[in-house]
Amino acid sequence: MNDAPQQDPTKLFVGNLPWSMTEDELTSLFSEYGELEDIHLVTDRYSGRSRGIAFVKYAGDDGEANAAAAMEAVNGQEHDGRELRVNVAEPRKPRENRGGGGGYNRGGGDRGGYNSRGGSDRGGYNRGGNSRY
Repeated sequence: MNDAPQQDPTKLFVGNLPWSMTEDELTSLFSEYGELEDIHLVTDRYSGRSRGIAFVKYAGDDGEANAAAAMEAVNGQEHDGRELRVNVAEPRKPRENRGGGGGYNRGGGDRGGYNSRGGSDRGGYNRGGNSRY
């Protein structure tokens, strides 16, 4: 039995987008080819700036045909000096289980690192306790 996710022919991957492109511009560009169900412009979580990729999903019974028409028309178009790349989006791969627990250990004890009580004999950042400074 194959549990791998199936490719969705109505969902397109759009790459090499100009960083200045907005979701509204992307919607305008792709809505010419049919009704859109969803558009996701991938942005940097800290700066909010586009990362140059997006996903476009077409709706309805004609979704597959509309996606194919959009892919044919938009792939290779130039926007702000960048040639867009459009193809059918690959399904998301399942994440591997890397184990749990642990986390970031901030040190302490006799191994150095961040020690809020002092007493470390191996260096690190000492915020008090037996500090001479």
